[in-house]
Amino acid sequence: MKISVLVPKEELNQQHHKTLSQLGVIIYAPSRKEMSVGKIIEIVKDSEIIAIDPDLFGGFEKAKERVIAVMESLPSLKGVALSTTSYGWVDLDYCKKRKIHVCNIPGYSREAVAEHTLALLLCLAKRIIITDRKTQKGKYKLEMGFELKDKTLGIIGLGSIGSRVAELGLAIGMKVIAYNRSPKKQSGVTMKPLDGVLRESDAISMHVIDCKETRNLIAAEELKKMKDGVIVVNTADRWLVNEKTMAKAIQAGKVCGYAYEAEDLEHGPLVGLENAIGIKGFGWYTKEALERLAQIWIDNIIAIAKGKPQNVVN
Repeated sequence: MKISVLVPKEELNQQHHKTLSQLGVIIYAPSRKEMSVGKIIEIVKDSEIIAIDPDLFGGFEKAKERVIAVMESLPSLKGVALSTTSYGWVDLDYCKKRKIHVCNIPGYSREAVAEHTLALLLCLAKRIIITDRKTQKGKYKLEMGFELKDKTLGIIGLGSIGSRVAELGLAIGMKVIAYNRSPKKQSGVTMKPLDGVLRESDAISMHVIDCKETRNLIAAEELKKMKDGVIVVNTADRWLVNEKTMAKAIQAGKVCGYAYEAEDLEHGPLVGLENAIGIKGFGWYTKEALERLAQIWIDNIIAIAKGKPQNVVN
C-alpha cells in the first residue's frame, strides 16, 4: 500500500514514522509551501490513502478544486485523512460518489481555540488590538471599552469548542446563552433560538461547522436584530458572515468590533476598517494541540488502511 502524507517528514516523530512504515510505502511532502497541482500529483502518484493539509494546496480558500484534481489522478484512492477539524475545503459530494472516506480530526484544538476566542472577545471589548495599531502609527488615543462581567455572551454552535467558550464565559462572570441546530444542554447555559441569541447578546461567538447551510448565516437581516454596539468573534469560518453587510454594520456603529480569521486579508469589504480585526488562523497552534493532532491523524490513517475508518465526515 502507498500512503502519501503531505507534510514534511520532520513534523512527525520517530514513533509515528515507525507505525506508518508498517502499513506500506510512505511518501512525505518536501515542505509546507504551496505547490502546483501537477507537482502534488507527482508526489502522490498511485497512492491508496492521502493524508492532506491545506497549506500545500494554497490554504482553505483555494483548496477544494485543487484537492479534487489530485483525487481524480488516483483511481485506487480509498481514503483521505485531513489534518484539520474543518472539512469544508474538501468536496464531500465528490468523495461520496467515489466511495472515498474522508476523516477529520475532531477535538484536538478545543482548548486552544476556546482560549483564543476568549482572548479576542477581551481584545474587542477592551479595544486592545485597535489601541495597539494606533499606537504603532503614532496616533494613540484613549479608547473607551466595556467590561464583559455581567454581559450576555451568545454562542452560535454549542459543539466541542463552543461549549468550552461557554465555560470560559461563565468563569469570567458572563451570562451565557446559546443556539445549536440540534438539541443541546449545558450547565449554566440557557438555550435560545437563533433570533434570541442575536437580539439578547452583548457579545457573540461563532462556532458552527463550515458547510453550504451555514454560508452567510449572518447577513443583513441577522445584523439588524443584534444590539447596538455588539462585538462578534468568528474563529470558525469567514464565510459564515456576509462581509459586505458586516462592513456596513461596522461603519454605521451597529457592530462595535468584529474579529475574524481568513487566508486573504488584503482584499474584501472589511479591509481598512478600524473595528474589523482580521488575522490569519492560528488559534489552534499550541504545543499541546499539535501533539493531539498528530496522534489522531496517525490513528485515522491506520484506521483507513485497516478498512475501519474513524472520524468519517462523509
